[in-house]
Amino acid sequence: MSANPKSQNPKMTIEEFYKFEEQSDIRHKYLQGHVVAMAGASRRHNQITSTLNFLLYGHLRDKDCEVNGGEMMVKIETVNVLTYPDFSVFCGEPKFTEDTIATLLNPILIIEILSPSTESYDPGKKFQYYRELPSLQEYVLISQDSARIERFVRKANNIWELSDASGLHEAIILTSIGYKLMLADVYENVNFDDEEN
Repeated sequence: MSANPKSQNPKMTIEEFYKFEEQSDIRHKYLQGHVVAMAGASRRHNQITSTLNFLLYGHLRDKDCEVNGGEMMVKIETVNVLTYPDFSVFCGEPKFTEDTIATLLNPILIIEILSPSTESYDPGKKFQYYRELPSLQEYVLISQDSARIERFVRKANNIWELSDASGLHEAIILTSIGYKLMLADVYENVNFDDEEN
């Protein structure tokens, strides 16, 4: 099957998608039958990812929680979507699909690092899909172009409350895992003046 199945096979079943993804050299997301290749990451994205993985792992290592990087797929069953968040966290017993690729069903926290190709999709349609996950308590968006983090927290009656932090001197509280995330730590190695990022 082609690396761009959308052009030759506009619709796939989830079972077909799992078989395709197992054999693919690149990652894809599954959107209601359509398969879309995922773009590569920038240097800034990778710097933030490495730092955040270290911070989250350090905070969660003695707790009954686990952080997963961008290789762990999440399934949103009610809308027939499979995607790879930059980070997903579950606490307690994980729930996975019984498919050939382990796919998480019950994240409590999802973090996405925005890029030019996702900065409208992640806070829009993708967040709409994620809100279908009953387990999800918190959704975090991290800019890679400036020191800015937006955080959405699920409140009563499925109301999502937005808070944000901007500037290296700021912090944001991740209530789902009880962690104060310092922006200076997240962006420690990032040079915003470097056009190569």
